[in-house]
Amino acid sequence: MRTTLAALMTLLALITGLGPVHAQDYPNRPVKVFIAFPVGGLLDTVSRVVGEKMAGLLGQQFIIEARPGAGGTLATQAVAKADPDGYTLMMINDNHALNPSVFKNIPYDSIKDFAPIGFVGYTPLILAAHPSVPAKDVKELVALAKTKADAVTYASVGVGSAPHLAGEMLGTAVGAKMVHVPYRGGAPAVNDLIAGHVNTLFVSPVVGLSHIQGGRLKALGIAAKQRLEVLPDVPTMAEAGYPLEASYWFGLVAPAGTPPAVLAKLEDALGKVLEMPDVRKRLTDMGAVIQPLKSKEFGDYIRAEIVKWADVVQKAGVKPE
Repeated sequence: MRTTLAALMTLLALITGLGPVHAQDYPNRPVKVFIAFPVGGLLDTVSRVVGEKMAGLLGQQFIIEARPGAGGTLATQAVAKADPDGYTLMMINDNHALNPSVFKNIPYDSIKDFAPIGFVGYTPLILAAHPSVPAKDVKELVALAKTKADAVTYASVGVGSAPHLAGEMLGTAVGAKMVHVPYRGGAPAVNDLIAGHVNTLFVSPVVGLSHIQGGRLKALGIAAKQRLEVLPDVPTMAEAGYPLEASYWFGLVAPAGTPPAVLAKLEDALGKVLEMPDVRKRLTDMGAVIQPLKSKEFGDYIRAEIVKWADVVQKAGVKPE
Protein backbone atom coordinates (compact mmCIF):
# COMPACT_ATOMS: atom_id res chain seq x y z
CA MET A 1 0.00 0.00 0.00
CA ARG A 2 2.74 2.42 0.99
CA THR A 3 4.73 1.59 -2.14
CA THR A 4 1.66 2.06 -4.35
CA LEU A 5 0.77 5.35 -2.64
CA ALA A 6 4.31 6.63 -3.00
CA ALA A 7 4.33 5.71 -6.68
CA LEU A 8 1.02 7.49 -7.26
CA MET A 9 2.25 10.60 -5.46
CA THR A 10 5.43 10.59 -7.53
CA LEU A 11 3.37 10.25 -10.74
CA LEU A 12 1.08 13.07 -9.64
CA ALA A 13 4.06 15.29 -8.93
CA LEU A 14 5.49 14.54 -12.38
CA ILE A 15 2.17 15.30 -14.09
CA THR A 16 1.74 18.49 -12.09
CA GLY A 17 5.26 19.51 -12.89
CA LEU A 18 4.77 18.93 -16.60
CA GLY A 19 1.79 21.30 -16.82
CA PRO A 20 3.67 24.60 -16.57
CA VAL A 21 6.45 23.33 -18.84
CA HIS A 22 3.90 22.41 -21.52
CA ALA A 23 2.25 25.83 -21.31
CA GLN A 24 5.61 27.58 -21.30
CA ASP A 25 6.71 25.75 -24.45
CA TYR A 26 3.40 26.28 -26.26
CA PRO A 27 3.23 26.53 -29.18
CA ASN A 28 6.09 24.43 -30.51
CA ARG A 29 4.43 23.61 -33.84
CA PRO A 30 1.93 25.31 -36.20
CA VAL A 31 -1.59 26.03 -34.92
CA LYS A 32 -4.64 25.37 -37.10
CA VAL A 33 -7.52 27.84 -37.03
CA PHE A 34 -10.68 26.41 -38.58
CA ILE A 35 -13.30 28.60 -40.24
CA ALA A 36 -16.72 27.35 -41.30
CA PHE A 37 -17.00 29.32 -44.55
CA PRO A 38 -15.01 29.51 -47.81
CA VAL A 39 -11.76 31.34 -48.46
CA GLY A 40 -12.25 34.99 -49.41
CA GLY A 41 -15.15 35.67 -47.06
CA LEU A 42 -15.38 37.67 -43.85
CA LEU A 43 -14.12 34.98 -41.45
CA ASP A 44 -11.22 34.13 -43.73
CA THR A 45 -10.16 37.79 -43.96
CA VAL A 46 -10.44 38.50 -40.23
CA SER A 47 -8.79 35.19 -39.28
CA ARG A 48 -5.78 35.87 -41.52
CA VAL A 49 -5.29 39.39 -40.15
CA VAL A 50 -5.47 38.13 -36.56
CA GLY A 51 -3.62 34.87 -37.19
CA GLU A 52 -0.67 36.57 -38.85
CA LYS A 53 -0.12 38.80 -35.83
CA MET A 54 -0.62 36.00 -33.29
CA ALA A 55 1.98 33.99 -35.18
CA GLY A 56 4.40 36.87 -34.79
CA LEU A 57 3.81 37.04 -31.04
CA LEU A 58 3.89 33.29 -30.37
CA GLY A 59 6.56 32.24 -32.86
CA GLN A 60 4.57 29.64 -34.81
CA GLN A 61 2.41 29.68 -37.92
CA PHE A 62 -1.35 30.09 -37.51
CA ILE A 63 -2.75 28.19 -40.49
CA ILE A 64 -6.29 29.07 -41.56
CA GLU A 65 -8.24 26.01 -42.70
CA ALA A 66 -11.61 26.56 -44.39
CA ARG A 67 -14.12 23.73 -44.01
CA PRO A 68 -17.46 25.05 -45.30
CA GLY A 69 -20.74 23.18 -45.36
CA ALA A 70 -23.87 22.36 -43.37
CA GLY A 71 -24.26 25.89 -42.03
CA GLY A 72 -20.91 25.77 -40.30
CA THR A 73 -21.54 22.56 -38.39
CA LEU A 74 -18.89 20.51 -40.24
CA ALA A 75 -15.99 22.68 -39.13
CA THR A 76 -17.46 23.18 -35.66
CA GLN A 77 -17.84 19.44 -35.13
CA ALA A 78 -14.23 18.86 -36.22
CA VAL A 79 -12.97 21.36 -33.65
CA ALA A 80 -15.26 20.04 -30.90
CA LYS A 81 -13.77 16.57 -31.35
CA ALA A 82 -10.15 17.69 -31.82
CA ASP A 83 -7.44 17.07 -29.24
CA PRO A 84 -7.70 19.84 -26.61
CA ASP A 85 -4.02 20.73 -26.82
CA GLY A 86 -4.21 24.27 -28.19
CA TYR A 87 -3.18 23.31 -31.71
CA THR A 88 -6.72 23.30 -33.12
CA LEU A 89 -8.72 26.50 -32.72
CA MET A 90 -11.73 28.04 -34.44
CA MET A 91 -12.76 31.54 -35.38
CA ILE A 92 -16.49 31.21 -34.77
CA ASN A 93 -19.17 33.60 -35.94
CA ASP A 94 -22.86 34.24 -35.28
CA ASN A 95 -23.74 30.84 -36.80
CA HIS A 96 -22.30 29.28 -33.66
CA ALA A 97 -25.19 30.81 -31.71
CA LEU A 98 -27.75 30.37 -34.49
CA ASN A 99 -27.24 26.69 -35.27
CA PRO A 100 -28.75 25.26 -32.07
CA SER A 101 -32.06 26.80 -33.18
CA VAL A 102 -31.69 26.17 -36.92
CA PHE A 103 -30.72 22.48 -36.86
CA LYS A 104 -32.66 19.76 -35.05
CA ASN A 105 -29.63 17.67 -34.12
CA ILE A 106 -26.12 19.05 -34.21
CA PRO A 107 -23.25 16.72 -33.14
CA TYR A 108 -21.84 19.07 -30.51
CA ASP A 109 -22.89 21.46 -27.77
CA SER A 110 -22.18 25.11 -28.64
CA ILE A 111 -21.38 25.86 -24.98
CA LYS A 112 -20.09 22.70 -23.31
CA ASP A 113 -17.77 21.55 -26.10
CA PHE A 114 -15.80 24.80 -26.43
CA ALA A 115 -13.52 27.02 -24.37
CA PRO A 116 -13.83 30.73 -25.26
CA ILE A 117 -10.54 32.57 -25.84
CA GLY A 118 -11.71 36.04 -26.80
CA PHE A 119 -14.15 38.11 -28.82
CA VAL A 120 -12.74 40.09 -31.74
CA GLY A 121 -15.62 42.25 -32.95
CA TYR A 122 -18.46 42.50 -35.45
CA THR A 123 -19.54 43.98 -38.76
CA PRO A 124 -23.01 45.50 -39.26
CA LEU A 125 -24.60 44.13 -42.42
CA ILE A 126 -25.28 46.28 -45.49
CA LEU A 127 -28.34 45.70 -47.65
CA ALA A 128 -26.67 45.72 -51.07
CA ALA A 129 -28.24 45.35 -54.51
CA HIS A 130 -27.05 44.69 -58.05
CA PRO A 131 -26.84 47.97 -60.03
CA SER A 132 -29.55 46.70 -62.41
CA VAL A 133 -32.16 46.61 -59.63
CA PRO A 134 -34.52 49.56 -60.25
CA ALA A 135 -34.44 50.83 -56.67
CA LYS A 136 -32.21 53.57 -55.31
CA ASP A 137 -33.17 53.06 -51.66
CA VAL A 138 -34.86 50.61 -49.28
CA LYS A 139 -38.36 52.07 -49.76
CA GLU A 140 -38.17 51.61 -53.52
CA LEU A 141 -36.88 48.05 -53.06
CA VAL A 142 -39.83 47.27 -50.78
CA ALA A 143 -42.22 48.73 -53.36
CA LEU A 144 -40.59 46.55 -56.02
CA ALA A 145 -40.93 43.45 -53.83
CA LYS A 146 -44.65 44.10 -53.50
CA THR A 147 -45.24 44.13 -57.26
CA LYS A 148 -44.97 40.33 -57.55
CA ALA A 149 -43.76 37.41 -55.46
CA ASP A 150 -40.44 36.80 -57.26
CA ALA A 151 -39.55 40.43 -58.05
CA VAL A 152 -36.76 40.49 -55.44
CA THR A 153 -34.37 37.67 -54.63
CA TYR A 154 -31.96 37.80 -51.73
CA ALA A 155 -28.86 35.70 -51.21
CA SER A 156 -27.47 34.46 -47.91
CA VAL A 157 -24.51 32.46 -46.65
CA GLY A 158 -26.85 29.61 -45.68
CA VAL A 159 -30.20 28.76 -44.13
CA GLY A 160 -30.48 30.27 -40.65
CA SER A 161 -27.56 32.67 -41.17
CA ALA A 162 -27.76 36.32 -40.16
CA PRO A 163 -28.32 37.49 -43.79
CA HIS A 164 -31.09 34.90 -44.20
CA LEU A 165 -32.87 35.99 -41.02
CA ALA A 166 -32.37 39.66 -41.84
CA GLY A 167 -34.09 39.09 -45.19
CA GLU A 168 -36.90 37.16 -43.51
CA MET A 169 -37.39 39.90 -40.93
CA LEU A 170 -37.47 42.60 -43.61
CA GLY A 171 -39.98 40.69 -45.71
CA THR A 172 -42.19 40.07 -42.68
CA ALA A 173 -41.98 43.69 -41.54
CA VAL A 174 -43.06 45.09 -44.91
CA GLY A 175 -45.51 42.35 -45.83
CA ALA A 176 -43.67 41.36 -49.00
CA LYS A 177 -42.35 37.99 -50.13
CA MET A 178 -38.72 37.94 -51.20
CA VAL A 179 -37.17 34.77 -52.61
CA HIS A 180 -34.33 33.35 -50.50
CA VAL A 181 -31.29 31.90 -52.33
CA PRO A 182 -28.84 30.25 -49.89
CA TYR A 183 -25.12 29.82 -50.64
CA ARG A 184 -22.26 28.06 -48.86
CA GLY A 185 -20.43 31.24 -47.91
CA GLY A 186 -20.07 34.98 -48.39
CA ALA A 187 -17.69 34.85 -51.36
CA PRO A 188 -19.91 32.77 -53.69
CA ALA A 189 -22.98 34.76 -52.64
CA VAL A 190 -21.25 38.06 -53.46
CA ASN A 191 -19.93 36.68 -56.76
CA ASP A 192 -23.44 35.74 -57.89
CA LEU A 193 -24.81 39.10 -56.75
CA ILE A 194 -22.16 40.94 -58.78
CA ALA A 195 -23.00 38.71 -61.76
CA GLY A 196 -26.67 39.62 -61.40
CA HIS A 197 -27.90 36.09 -60.66
CA VAL A 198 -29.56 37.41 -57.48
CA ASN A 199 -30.90 40.89 -56.69
CA THR A 200 -29.82 41.63 -53.13
CA LEU A 201 -27.77 40.46 -50.17
CA PHE A 202 -27.20 41.58 -46.58
CA VAL A 203 -23.41 41.64 -46.89
CA SER A 204 -20.61 42.46 -44.49
CA PRO A 205 -18.59 45.57 -45.38
CA VAL A 206 -15.41 43.48 -45.06
CA VAL A 207 -16.50 41.59 -48.18
CA GLY A 208 -18.76 44.07 -49.94
CA LEU A 209 -17.16 47.48 -49.38
CA SER A 210 -14.73 47.42 -52.32
CA HIS A 211 -17.51 46.32 -54.67
CA ILE A 212 -19.78 49.11 -53.41
CA GLN A 213 -17.04 51.71 -53.77
CA GLY A 214 -16.23 50.35 -57.23
CA GLY A 215 -19.84 50.61 -58.41
CA ARG A 216 -20.31 46.86 -58.86
CA LEU A 217 -22.91 46.91 -56.08
CA LYS A 218 -25.05 49.65 -54.58
CA ALA A 219 -25.69 50.03 -50.86
CA LEU A 220 -29.30 50.71 -49.88
CA GLY A 221 -29.15 50.62 -46.07
CA ILE A 222 -27.07 49.75 -43.01
CA ALA A 223 -28.61 47.25 -40.57
CA ALA A 224 -27.24 49.04 -37.50
CA LYS A 225 -28.05 51.87 -35.08
CA GLN A 226 -25.47 54.17 -36.63
CA ARG A 227 -24.08 54.82 -40.09
CA LEU A 228 -20.69 53.37 -40.97
CA GLU A 229 -17.70 55.71 -41.10
CA VAL A 230 -16.60 54.11 -44.37
CA LEU A 231 -20.06 54.68 -45.94
CA PRO A 232 -21.25 57.94 -44.38
CA ASP A 233 -23.84 58.64 -47.09
CA VAL A 234 -25.68 55.32 -46.71
CA PRO A 235 -28.62 55.61 -44.27
CA THR A 236 -29.42 53.07 -41.60
CA MET A 237 -32.41 50.79 -42.06
CA ALA A 238 -34.12 52.71 -39.24
CA GLU A 239 -33.61 55.99 -41.11
CA ALA A 240 -35.27 54.36 -44.10
CA GLY A 241 -38.26 53.47 -41.95
CA TYR A 242 -37.37 49.83 -41.21
CA PRO A 243 -35.58 49.51 -37.81
CA LEU A 244 -33.71 46.30 -38.60
CA GLU A 245 -30.36 45.42 -37.01
CA ALA A 246 -28.18 42.49 -38.09
CA SER A 247 -24.45 41.82 -37.96
CA TYR A 248 -21.76 39.20 -38.18
CA TRP A 249 -19.57 38.72 -35.14
CA PHE A 250 -16.40 36.70 -34.70
CA GLY A 251 -14.26 35.35 -31.89
CA LEU A 252 -11.70 32.67 -31.09
CA VAL A 253 -12.43 29.39 -29.27
CA ALA A 254 -10.66 26.11 -28.51
CA PRO A 255 -12.00 22.62 -27.75
CA ALA A 256 -13.24 22.17 -24.19
CA GLY A 257 -10.54 20.70 -21.97
CA THR A 258 -7.71 22.76 -23.42
CA PRO A 259 -5.22 23.46 -20.57
CA PRO A 260 -6.06 26.73 -18.78
CA ALA A 261 -2.47 27.96 -19.07
CA VAL A 262 -2.59 27.48 -22.86
CA LEU A 263 -5.93 29.29 -23.07
CA ALA A 264 -4.51 32.14 -20.99
CA LYS A 265 -1.52 32.43 -23.33
CA LEU A 266 -3.80 32.58 -26.37
CA GLU A 267 -6.12 35.07 -24.68
CA ASP A 268 -3.20 37.33 -23.83
CA ALA A 269 -1.83 37.16 -27.39
CA LEU A 270 -5.22 37.90 -28.92
CA GLY A 271 -5.69 40.89 -26.62
CA LYS A 272 -2.30 42.30 -27.67
CA VAL A 273 -3.11 41.79 -31.36
CA LEU A 274 -6.38 43.72 -31.05
CA GLU A 275 -4.51 46.64 -29.48
CA MET A 276 -2.14 46.94 -32.45
CA PRO A 277 -2.85 50.18 -34.36
CA ASP A 278 -2.27 48.59 -37.77
CA VAL A 279 -4.69 45.73 -37.00
CA ARG A 280 -7.35 48.11 -35.72
CA LYS A 281 -6.94 50.36 -38.78
CA ARG A 282 -7.01 47.49 -41.24
CA LEU A 283 -10.19 45.97 -39.79
CA THR A 284 -11.89 49.33 -39.20
CA ASP A 285 -11.15 50.43 -42.78
CA MET A 286 -12.96 47.28 -43.94
CA GLY A 287 -16.04 48.21 -41.90
CA ALA A 288 -15.43 46.02 -38.85
CA VAL A 289 -16.01 47.24 -35.30
CA ILE A 290 -13.28 46.01 -32.92
CA GLN A 291 -14.74 45.05 -29.54
CA PRO A 292 -12.27 42.94 -27.52
CA LEU A 293 -13.79 40.73 -24.82
CA LYS A 294 -11.91 38.41 -22.47
CA SER A 295 -12.73 34.71 -22.31
CA LYS A 296 -15.36 34.93 -19.56
CA GLU A 297 -17.17 37.88 -21.12
CA PHE A 298 -17.05 36.15 -24.51
CA GLY A 299 -18.60 33.02 -22.98
CA ASP A 300 -21.42 35.13 -21.52
CA TYR A 301 -21.88 36.81 -24.91
CA ILE A 302 -22.24 33.44 -26.69
CA ARG A 303 -24.89 32.30 -24.20
CA ALA A 304 -26.85 35.54 -24.62
CA GLU A 305 -26.65 35.27 -28.43
CA ILE A 306 -28.02 31.71 -28.36
CA VAL A 307 -31.05 32.91 -26.38
CA LYS A 308 -31.54 35.98 -28.61
CA TRP A 309 -31.37 34.10 -31.91
CA ALA A 310 -33.65 31.33 -30.67
CA ASP A 311 -36.34 33.99 -30.26
CA VAL A 312 -35.60 35.54 -33.69
CA VAL A 313 -35.73 32.13 -35.43
CA GLN A 314 -39.03 31.31 -33.80
CA LYS A 315 -40.61 34.64 -34.74
CA ALA A 316 -39.27 34.42 -38.30
CA GLY A 317 -40.85 30.99 -38.66
CA VAL A 318 -37.64 29.28 -39.77
CA LYS A 319 -38.13 25.53 -39.49
CA PRO A 320 -35.22 23.51 -38.00
CA GLU A 321 -33.52 21.25 -40.54
